[in-house]
Amino acid sequence: MTKLRDYNMNGTIILGVDAGYGNYKTARCCFPTSVIRNSQPPVFTRDYLEYNGGYYTIGEGHKNFVAEKSADDDNYILTLAAIAKELKARGLSAAKIHLAVGLPLKWVQVQRDSFREYMMQNRHVDYKYAGKRYTVDIVDCTVMPQCYAAVAESLPDFKGMHMIADIGNGTMNVMILNNGKASESKSWTVKLGANECFMAIRNLILDRKAEELPAEIIENYLRYGDTEVGGEYQQLMEEAAKSYVDKIFAELKAHGYNPNLMKLYIMGGGAKVVELVGDYDSGNVTFNHNIRANAKGYEYFCYMKLRRQKSMASAG
Repeated sequence: MTKLRDYNMNGTIILGVDAGYGNYKTARCCFPTSVIRNSQPPVFTRDYLEYNGGYYTIGEGHKNFVAEKSADDDNYILTLAAIAKELKARGLSAAKIHLAVGLPLKWVQVQRDSFREYMMQNRHVDYKYAGKRYTVDIVDCTVMPQCYAAVAESLPDFKGMHMIADIGNGTMNVMILNNGKASESKSWTVKLGANECFMAIRNLILDRKAEELPAEIIENYLRYGDTEVGGEYQQLMEEAAKSYVDKIFAELKAHGYNPNLMKLYIMGGGAKVVELVGDYDSGNVTFNHNIRANAKGYEYFCYMKLRRQKSMASAG
């Protein structure tokens, strides 16, 4: 396993947080995008955040899709939880951090400023997570494009024409690279995330079997490609998944994908189901199943951006 690199600038930790619609990710952690506010500490879990007089249970269930991530307090609370989890994984409880976050490719320009302000609403935060106190100074926040950030470090490896598809829970980001170079006119954000596959499986089994399949079983299928359920249920899940993946490839072709002219690179939480049931040339398609790739990419991308700015300031 490749050792994770930690990025620092002038004593400040660059900490990546991928605020996904299905899961929140950092370089080391991943948990479901869900938060429930209570006036008292929960009884059955220690996985809660204590902040500003409220108690927030983290990671039970899923949050509904909201296109504007700064539209409610949930994403801020989830970001505090992500920071705490990442600091704990690094053996820290206090730190100065530069947040490195992202938005879907086509939403960055419009939402960048408001999302940055949202993330920086408090420069100093003192809170508890899982019973442990965290003291955090948020020095700054950089908002970057999803998908592109995840491959930024390896752009020289993308020789020739490549289409990149980052399939998250709520959206799919698509971009075409020409020898590692991206362009605004060849990048798209489509609301065709893995949650659509989840709902297709749920609805098909409800129609055919008149049964509500537990969400955990569908999620395990989407994540691992297999479940411990009977053959008929497995077949129905595959049927619904195949229909969803056909939509994925139709969308990619609508945006210029031609397997005879370019290679395809698929990443994100939806990559597994595409690999399992998709109709493609395995020699022409690469799958990256590291769902923390964007969070790691944000740290690298942010560090390189700050280093360039520092170099330019010194030269000036």
